Order: sequence, then structure tokens, then C-alpha cells
Amino acid sequence: MTAAELQLLARPQVRDLASYNAGLGTEAVSKRFGLTRVAKLGSNENPLGPAPAVAAAMAQACSSIALYPDASCLELRAALSAKLGVPGNQLVFGNGSEDLLSIISRVFLDQGDEVVTVVPAFGLHFIYPIAAGAQVTGVPMTDEVRFDVPAMIRALTPKTRLLMFSCPSNPVGCTLDADELQQLLAALPPQCLLVFDEAYYEYAQFEEGYPDCLGLIQASGKPFILLRTFSKAYSLAGLRIGYGIVSDPLLADLIDRLRTPFNINRVAQAAAVAALADEEHLHAGLAHVAHERRHMVTALHNLGLDTAPSMANFLYFSTPYPAETLNQALLRKGVIVKPWRENGYTQYLRVSIGSCEDNDLFLKALASVLAAQKDAD
Repeated sequence: MTAAELQLLARPQVRDLASYNAGLGTEAVSKRFGLTRVAKLGSNENPLGPAPAVAAAMAQACSSIALYPDASCLELRAALSAKLGVPGNQLVFGNGSEDLLSIISRVFLDQGDEVVTVVPAFGLHFIYPIAAGAQVTGVPMTDEVRFDVPAMIRALTPKTRLLMFSCPSNPVGCTLDADELQQLLAALPPQCLLVFDEAYYEYAQFEEGYPDCLGLIQASGKPFILLRTFSKAYSLAGLRIGYGIVSDPLLADLIDRLRTPFNINRVAQAAAVAALADEEHLHAGLAHVAHERRHMVTALHNLGLDTAPSMANFLYFSTPYPAETLNQALLRKGVIVKPWRENGYTQYLRVSIGSCEDNDLFLKALASVLAAQKDAD
């Protein structure tokens, strides 16, 4: 069959989908450019690694990997229920929170439904709804790269089935304050489900001005699914485990009907339980990010670059040059960042807060690249 004929085997919604930009790995960059040292700052990973007890928990779980994992995640469910003060039957689990985004789109969206999100966006907030047949409206952020709440409210219609966005925003890092969140909640149409992607919650929870989003959403009485993950602050990205808090056990039941029965493997469940128990390690990682984020903001400003306000473990900043041009130059110097490719934002880069050494390597490389671009002009 020809490529065109093979394309026709897929549903129309899938044929024109853009691929998600998952970022580059250190191995590929090292091999491509012949490098021995690479700073991987494109995927918002935790440079401190997981809590010490995680490795032991994983090793113990490996003794039983011939057996299927607990499909209900009972031990992890109980630990999260106790920590969050949420009934266990209002928790759902995914192979990363991306898995839950996919399931949510397939459960709650149909052909012609409408979804409202924001741009710049986490790509899967577009890809999964479009694949389900929905139409997605992306509401641009303000010129200051903050949520445009009045515009988000205006975008809601009687056909809006999902309002789905991340807070703190990925890729920007900005957040809603309590008043803005309550304005959005009050404006939700009756048939609209709020999907509140709080993947970077831990980094923001102790920052001044970050509201108790879960508490406010619960108090609203509106239907919601709030997503969190063990990939970021808990440093379990390689194990793929995320979870959601739902407003009603019926939503959990609907989601469970379409998730694969054993979507959280035995080792990931054990690791998550161990990671959740080590508050000291978690707080050490949060303190590192807060300190290094301030350092990097100052350094980027000294280079003449504007950074968006961030409460996450990354920074989003504009440059005078195409992001892809700078990205390629940084790769040659052993630095992986994420250039943004959405229309209107192609001069923005997102950089993760890494180790002190990786952050300094990035700042040195960026200064060199910017100077070379200026000389070329």
C-alpha cells in the first residue's frame, strides 16, 4: 500500500494530528554531537532523584513481578486518601497523568463537542480531545503571559464539554489566584467538566499567592477531575504514575471503564507509596528548585531576557531570535531545552530547573549563543 492509502486506514481526526513533542534524551544528543557532558533541561525532571527508600521498595516489588499488579492500587489509594483527606473511591490512577488525559477525552468527548484550553499549551490538551473528535479552542494568554480569565470565560459555550488546562501552567509556570479561579468556576456551564491539571502542584503549594485549588474547586459543587503526578516533585518520571481526584465516585467509575485493568505496574505502585512517605526528601527538592529558580531568573534578566512568572520547576522566556535556532546552537554545546513551536510563541524557550551544575552550564551556553547571534546580525 502507498503512504496515502495507509493514511486512510486511520480515523480522519488522527490523520492530521501533530505529534507530541516529547523532547530529546541525553543519549541521542551525546551521540549526535560527540559530547561527553549533556545537561538535560527539556523535560522538567527532578535533578535530586527519588527518595532513598524508593529503590528498596522497587527491589522488593521486583520479587513478585511474575504476578499481575493490584488493579485497584489499594495500598497507594489508602496512602493518598489519608494524605489528601479525600475518600479512596474519589481517586483514579493512570500510567502517568497523560494516560488519564487520554482516558478522560475518550470517556467524556464525542464528535463535535467543544473543549476550551489555553495557549501556549501542554500539547496533549489539544491532541487527545481532537483525536476524540472534539473541537478545541485555545485562549491566548495575556501579553504578560498570564491567564486571560475574562477571555477564557467568553470562550465557554453551551457546547463546551471540558475546560481543561494546567495550573501552574505548562509551559509558562503562571498560576491563577483564588479570585480568578472562583470566577472561572462560577462561569462553568452546567454540562461542562473541569479538568484541572495540577501536575506541578507541589512546587507551587507553598508559594505566596497560590490558592488551595482543590479546596476551592470542591467547595464550588461543580463536577471536576483534578490531576496530579509522581513524575515531577517525587522524581518517578521513568515509572509513569499519575492520579486524579474526582468530584464524585461515579466519575471514577466511568474512567475505570476505559482504563486498562493493570495500567499501574507493581513496581511503580511500590515506588509511589515509598516516595509519598518521605516528606523530608520532597521538601529538599522543592527548596532546591525555589532557590535555583530565583538564581536563573536573575541570570536571564541580566542577559536581557524576559521570563514569565513561574511557580513550577521550569522557566519560560522570550528571546530576540527564533527558538529553534537557539535550540540547535544549545544542543551543540550539550544543553537540552524545549523550544516552543506554537504560532505566536516561536521565540520562546522553556528550561527546566536542574542541578546547580546543569543550570550554570545552560546559562554559560546561552550567553555564548546569544553573543554569537548578535555578532551574526
